[in-house]
Amino acid sequence: MTHFKRIKPYRVSGGVAEQLKEAILLGVFKPGDKLPSERDLAIQFGVSRLAIREACRTLENSGFVQIRQGVGGGTIVTEPDFDHLLDTFFDLFITDKISIPALHQVRVLVETEVARLAALNITPAYAKRLLEALDLEKLPMRSHKDHVVRKSQIHYILAEMCGNPLLELLVKFIMKSVARVLDTVQPDAESMHPVGTHNPIVEAVLSGNSRAAASAMKKHGLTFGKQLMKMEEDFRSRQTVGDE
Repeated sequence: MTHFKRIKPYRVSGGVAEQLKEAILLGVFKPGDKLPSERDLAIQFGVSRLAIREACRTLENSGFVQIRQGVGGGTIVTEPDFDHLLDTFFDLFITDKISIPALHQVRVLVETEVARLAALNITPAYAKRLLEALDLEKLPMRSHKDHVVRKSQIHYILAEMCGNPLLELLVKFIMKSVARVLDTVQPDAESMHPVGTHNPIVEAVLSGNSRAAASAMKKHGLTFGKQLMKMEEDFRSRQTVGDE
């Protein structure tokens, strides 16, 4: 049984949430695990069940757990994801606190290095996955969401290949942020990202040419970034007209 410290009265629910979060981050509770019942946690922490309930809500709002009601329910540890960060990013984008140029600048810096490292780590297995992802891009797209998902696969594979977990996380966050924005403004996806756009990048990576891979990715990022910035200008203009 996990041994928690008793909480001082002035920081009851916050102290409980802090210790539970630490236990989750340390792997004491893994994704899919159910936390002990409110009653058991209240006894261990020496606090009220209300304090436990508030702490679990705090963790749910932070994306660490999901509270399920009914038979078989409880507080379940979730897989870490970017949903809450994405919500924050999107709120900042809508209120003009974060711009597409800022996101684009970070993306070019990160993905250029990712492509360079990926070319140094090419293997037959990765080559097969990259070529399969390119083939999927050629198939008819069923929807805007389908288009975004398929065109993102190359970026996710390269991020995995780079061998740096932090860079991989950054790419995932950047790609999901871009997808969230695209899902809102619904541009003509095919004209923004035509078939074959990723070919030079993949070819350079497959050949193990790290310099060419970085150059191709940078060129792709700059081109796509210009389109994103134009898209943002149009979006802001529509917002301004709508407010008048």
